[in-house]
Amino acid sequence: MNNTVNLLLVVALISVIAGNQNMNTKQNNMGENTHQTNDIKQTESELLMGVSKAVCYSGFRSGQHPDRGNGAKNPSYEEILEDLNILSANSDFQLIRLYDSQENSEMVLKIIKENDIDIKVMLGIWLKAELSNHESCEWLTEPIPEKVLQQNKKLNLIEIEKGIKLANKFKDIIIAVNVGNEALVDWNDHKVDTDTIISYVNKVKQSIEQPVTVADNYRGWIDNGSELAKVVDFIAIHIYPAWEGKDIDEAMSYSIENVQEVRNTFPDGKIVITEAGWASVASEFGERASEEKQQQYYNELMSWTDEMNITTFFFEAFDEDWKGNSDNMMGAEKHWGLFNTDRKPKRVMQQFYKINK
Repeated sequence: MNNTVNLLLVVALISVIAGNQNMNTKQNNMGENTHQTNDIKQTESELLMGVSKAVCYSGFRSGQHPDRGNGAKNPSYEEILEDLNILSANSDFQLIRLYDSQENSEMVLKIIKENDIDIKVMLGIWLKAELSNHESCEWLTEPIPEKVLQQNKKLNLIEIEKGIKLANKFKDIIIAVNVGNEALVDWNDHKVDTDTIISYVNKVKQSIEQPVTVADNYRGWIDNGSELAKVVDFIAIHIYPAWEGKDIDEAMSYSIENVQEVRNTFPDGKIVITEAGWASVASEFGERASEEKQQQYYNELMSWTDEMNITTFFFEAFDEDWKGNSDNMMGAEKHWGLFNTDRKPKRVMQQFYKINK
């Protein structure tokens, strides 16, 4: 009798242990699903225009600049034509990104059409600040006056109409439209409310045939883009390991981590990298900036994104010395180009660029 009872107790104990193990396994599996790592790789059909390699372009040379309040000094027809030939014929870029819908961008589109240049365009619609982000942006030392913010809203609506007009006029050249650039991320000076950007995106989508997106830092998308992701046609992200303190030995692994975070946040979203680059000179980065490291990052990034079927706009085509602090000519903002301001190729482009004799 005692032996029978003991046997039953042993069987019961085994059942309890097994049940607990099964429960723990289920809980662990649920935890793994909650923190699932989603596959980054996309299909070829998710590439813009079927290409992975693209470049950012505005083309302002020394002494030139966009409108900073007192009017723009734009490149000439001949200068833009030279740039587009360098990028398309010599460097094999068939896709460029423009940042606004102003006179300079319209001229680029006109030159592409008139000269039958083999380049397509992702057009930009630039959004000025509608919120004063002085508490988070380190270079905004005081609040933006409400009068300025209200004027910016009017200018943004005008810019949107210009973008819509260009997208419809140059349907054969413009393959996508971007509404706003880094207007979501917490640290920038031209912040716009997310709901407002959503309304702008919807307005543009209703007015043109091309896909529409918003370009922002990967962190801006993760922190502020959940609702926006529902209305855009693809998620356009910026990644800059150098700005986040990484040297070249960590650059690619960190870049992949950034993309992975976006993929995990938006598992079904189509991803395009609309900015990624490496400065060849930068007082902010010290020895982390060089032509050799720029070349390595470009080659590694473009190889990986080609394998992943992610269209990637490298930042940027040419150095632009109007950017950043005018008192610091060694600042990073002036030295992201694949080419110098005089249009001579940096080390990264010398392997592709056919120098005309």
